[in-house]
Amino acid sequence: MEDLRLCDSEYRFMCLVWEMTPVRSGDLVKAAYERLAWKKSTTYTVIKKLAGRGFLRNEDAIVTALVPKEECQAAEQDYFMESTIQASLQKFVPA
Repeated sequence: MEDLRLCDSEYRFMCLVWEMTPVRSGDLVKAAYERLAWKKSTTYTVIKKLAGRGFLRNEDAIVTALVPKEECQAAEQDYFMESTIQASLQKFVPA
């Protein structure tokens, strides 16, 4: 998988998955409602989206994380560093 970056809401959801994996999808819906105030439909939409991107698997109503939390965090750190350095260079070169 090339892009391991998640938006904020996806990351918060994946934190639930990482904490509970493997987890029944119904239990994940309850946890997402309690912790994120998400409706059932929102949770299933995000499960489908993240499964399609290879972050998790939903098989026989069991959701399992496929990508470790540390890999996603490292990808976000790399992106932040690259964008920060690029912005600094763009300001430095004209000066």
